[in-house]
Amino acid sequence: KRVSHNDVSSLETVLSRLPAEAGQLVVVDGVYSMGGDIAPLPEIVPICKKYGARIMVDDAHGIGVTGPGGRGTAAHFNMLDQVDLIMGTFSKSFASVGGYIAGKADVLHYIQHHARSLMFSASLPPANAATVLTCLDLLESDPGMVTRLWDNANYMRAKFRELGLNIGGSNTPIIPVIIGDDLRTVLAWRALADGGVYVNPVLPPGVPPHLSLLRTSYTATHTFEHLDRAAEIFADVGERLDLFTAKNAQSDTQTINAG
Repeated sequence: KRVSHNDVSSLETVLSRLPAEAGQLVVVDGVYSMGGDIAPLPEIVPICKKYGARIMVDDAHGIGVTGPGGRGTAAHFNMLDQVDLIMGTFSKSFASVGGYIAGKADVLHYIQHHARSLMFSASLPPANAATVLTCLDLLESDPGMVTRLWDNANYMRAKFRELGLNIGGSNTPIIPVIIGDDLRTVLAWRALADGGVYVNPVLPPGVPPHLSLLRTSYTATHTFEHLDRAAEIFADVGERLDLFTAKNAQSDTQTINAG
């Protein structure tokens, strides 16, 4: 069953209506890929425990980004021991392919022998595994990498707010610029690309209707000079395409109910 986005009361309503004997697994994103907001685990986990539900966090966009040393969303909230399963991908922060799932040994043993997606998948190539291990080594050897990432994200978030762009409820290095209209979103994407700024245009069904956006994301290797230049180009494109209207300047008032 689906629940409203990050709505703990909606989650409790759904769990309270399930039969007590039913197996209950609550699955949430740690960081949502379009809105850039974080799942409120300190609110979600107690509700799960109240109704005997297990919780699984898909941390595809959290690992390498959130928490001490980039250890993910559960670590961000100091709740690693309170989450039953954590899964993620190697295709984002770790620049590779494949993924992982972490949890108790008996649960992982069951998954290993019953999950069709694992049983009928090829093994991870050694070169890709080596890439992941190298990324982990870099995170451990350079603790400042995650700090620099967040400094860059916070810097750009402030720039967007100064411009009056609608960035929704983002509080991570994924920062959407919500435009709403499909055509203007594509035109803005094209104009930004022509100016030297690469972003991802996201239209329905990737986001709900009337919430088309430009998905921006940041790395530890960006400099403030890079970000200042990007902000200048956003300002120019926004002026030309009228992205600074009152309708589009509602920063922090919308969240994207999508993964």
